[in-house]
Amino acid sequence: MRLDQNQRQSLMGSVEQLAMDAGLRILDIRAKGAVVETKPDGSPVSDADLAADAIIRDGLNRLTPSIPIISEETWTEDTDDDPDCYWCVDPLDGTRGFLNGGRDFTVNIALIDDKHPVLGVIMAPAHQKIWFSDGQIAAKRQWDNPHHPDPTPQQIITTRISPPDQPVVVTTMSRRSQILQDWLDRINPGDYLAVGSSLKFCVLAEGKADLYPRIGTTMEWDTAAGQAILEAAGGTMIDNDGQRFFYGKAGRKNARFSAMGSISAPIPAHWHAPLSDAPAT
Repeated sequence: MRLDQNQRQSLMGSVEQLAMDAGLRILDIRAKGAVVETKPDGSPVSDADLAADAIIRDGLNRLTPSIPIISEETWTEDTDDDPDCYWCVDPLDGTRGFLNGGRDFTVNIALIDDKHPVLGVIMAPAHQKIWFSDGQIAAKRQWDNPHHPDPTPQQIITTRISPPDQPVVVTTMSRRSQILQDWLDRINPGDYLAVGSSLKFCVLAEGKADLYPRIGTTMEWDTAAGQAILEAAGGTMIDNDGQRFFYGKAGRKNARFSAMGSISAPIPAHWHAPLSDAPAT
């Protein structure tokens, strides 16, 4: 099953509410004390991740029973038949930060159709904000009470024109690798903005920064909702071959990428992710 623009628009409010419900559940569990386990790959998973995942999957199955769901907490390579249209979900992006008391964790829901995101929602429970796109416009809402949200009317957001020289760069809040630092040296940022999880896409979409260069490993559910919102706001996301970032990759593992605001073609060569770890010459 595929959804046209009218169908996506009609679903937007329901998907937004699912993200809100999941985010509020995450805050509730955090207040009581999250229970943490370790996945086979060594990464942490909490009962907040699993509870949010159950809320989102149950809701999406009711809304669109014929559209499969690929979620971080339930996906396995053995059962992945590479559907053309599917939901791509990260029920709690930024689990480590969440467990360490940080605020930059999010709920991510995206719809992928023909290898690209066409709808996206990012909810930031601790910031009391939600960003979303139905593929045509990008918008956000916010609210005052973290546990009883009464969101404001939607505010349309757009990227700003990104300067090719000395852009404001969004970076990870963790330690930078030498490969990333070498790339940043070539980019020569005018300033940095450090935010966590998929909120990096949101600050680009709102026109608060210009470029998000990514070296470290990400999975498709980490980026799909952010790309949907960024592109609808006027931005661009490219892989390390300079092509529009796509989905359906082996193992759902992303390549290196560059996400950016509005920029005239061609994209500066030094904004492209390095193809190898070898030092630039």
